[in-house]
Amino acid sequence: MPLSRFDLTLLEKRKPAFLAGVDEAGRGPLAGPVTACAAWIPLSAHSLISPLVNDSKKLSPARRERALRLMLDSGVRFGFGFSGPGEIDRVNILEATFNAMGAAVRRLLSNTGASPSRTLILVDGPYRIKRLESCAQEPVVDGDAKSLSIAAASIYAKVIRDRWMRVLDRRHPGYGLAGHKGYGTAAHLEALRRLGPSPQHRFSFAPVRSAGARP
Repeated sequence: MPLSRFDLTLLEKRKPAFLAGVDEAGRGPLAGPVTACAAWIPLSAHSLISPLVNDSKKLSPARRERALRLMLDSGVRFGFGFSGPGEIDRVNILEATFNAMGAAVRRLLSNTGASPSRTLILVDGPYRIKRLESCAQEPVVDGDAKSLSIAAASIYAKVIRDRWMRVLDRRHPGYGLAGHKGYGTAAHLEALRRLGPSPQHRFSFAPVRSAGARP
């Protein structure tokens, strides 16, 4: 259980009362929100979820859904945050991602009653979360492939975002959002040229900006 071992080793070395992993989904797409999740795994759940939980990018959609159900049944707790296209355009995608991650951590701590001063947050990537000074943080590059907590967060963030993109596809038909999830595929770019941008598109991204005026 290499992903579990990473977390258990940190618990032994750093001795936080509460260890959570944070990851995001949707930084790269041209449409839709960037979503973030913070995940806490009780020690009793490590052996239960380890066989199925991995970096969300390595799992099929069906396996991500099964993994999420297993985690919820095993007592894993989650906090969720997101930043929509308007916020992304206003503050830029990196800052919007920090905002979503911070919201996810604060919601997890509120839901579990964990003390921020005794919490260690493992953050996927090279950066600490801005504007989250209450918790100790440790950036972990490629964290979703190293840490069970970050991998759990990556699955939740991806599943929830994919579900929302299917809702947006029904609200804004013609772009294929349910299929490509907002990424800049050839079909998506062609739909942008044909239909123009929708309110769910990110105008700070050049392919959207060049496709037409804000609706």
